[in-house]
Amino acid sequence: MTHALPGYVCAEDGARADARTAPWCCPLCGGPWDLDFAPDPAAVLDPAAGPHSLWRYGSALPLTGAFAVTLAEGNTPLVPLSERVHAKLDFLMPTLSFKDRGAVMLAEVARRLGPERVVADSSGNAGTAFAAYCARAGLSCEVFVPEGTSAKKTEQMRAHGATVTVVPGGREAAAVAARGAADLPGVFYASHVFNPYFLHGTKTYVYEIWEALGGHLPEVIVVPVGNGTLLLGAALAVEELARRGVRPPTLIAVQSAAVAPLASAFHAGAEDAGAVPQLPTLAEGIAIPAPPRARQILAAVRKAGGTFLTVTDEQVRAAQLDLARRGLFVEPTAAACWAAVGPTAPDDPLRGRTAVVPLCGAGAKTGLAAPAA
Repeated sequence: MTHALPGYVCAEDGARADARTAPWCCPLCGGPWDLDFAPDPAAVLDPAAGPHSLWRYGSALPLTGAFAVTLAEGNTPLVPLSERVHAKLDFLMPTLSFKDRGAVMLAEVARRLGPERVVADSSGNAGTAFAAYCARAGLSCEVFVPEGTSAKKTEQMRAHGATVTVVPGGREAAAVAARGAADLPGVFYASHVFNPYFLHGTKTYVYEIWEALGGHLPEVIVVPVGNGTLLLGAALAVEELARRGVRPPTLIAVQSAAVAPLASAFHAGAEDAGAVPQLPTLAEGIAIPAPPRARQILAAVRKAGGTFLTVTDEQVRAAQLDLARRGLFVEPTAAACWAAVGPTAPDDPLRGRTAVVPLCGAGAKTGLAAPAA
């Protein structure tokens, strides 16, 4: 039986398209798609009765029917870092990063569409996730990565059977190359930025927090932001759970001080973010100089009564070491939120509130940040 796929809608101009035939971006403005979907707040949400994966939240997800693609992703634990702050260990996902949440959704969509091949672009973690889930779904996959991408991550992609195409230049150059391939016939562009199904995968991060805390959410959820896929997924879940009577948390977004277009725009009171230079930073996973969903990200943080914080490489390095000495070895990007709100932060942005911070990627992927020369 073929199940319907919710269609796409553009937040900027209202354009709509069928997910089975749509181009990868809005044909009118070239921007990313949103999904024409909202779960029924009256539908039964009983995750304990579901499978041991993020598909346990099926009544809140946009895909119906049998889910063939899974690696038992999700259900990552919450562990205390302090009396009022917990860490969610998404680096324990099957490919060692939170990107599995969105990748499994896109792989399932692609499986249902049956393309000749899947293409993606990534600075590392999204690429490893897509490679693994395409392998699981029996799909041919090509990942475009910028030069300088961690050798451990490209090795992981190739091990899953993906073709890895290294593109000269930075993250945006890899995206441009992938989008060129995405325009070819028979290609599904598994974009964690432009395809909204990815966001409905990452929103399960917050549903799991809600489940683990007995039907409540903390006062603050802290999220690292580059392209904003985790933050926008979190915002979706917060809004959906609010319709079920759950008190919404404040969202605090964290960027690298070296590449912080969203933080700069937020504090300037702007509705959109201008591009900034691509400077080197330890937090490479959030070093996005021109996020396509900038307007949505800024609006989501403001709606949640939140703010943006920035962290230096020195703070990230200290936070990575602090976490490792607590038994949690994560990659530098994953330490950014703890750098922003943990004991080494210059002030107390949490102001005594309860909070959850994500630890999104395993230290085994990159190793320990080297000290400054």
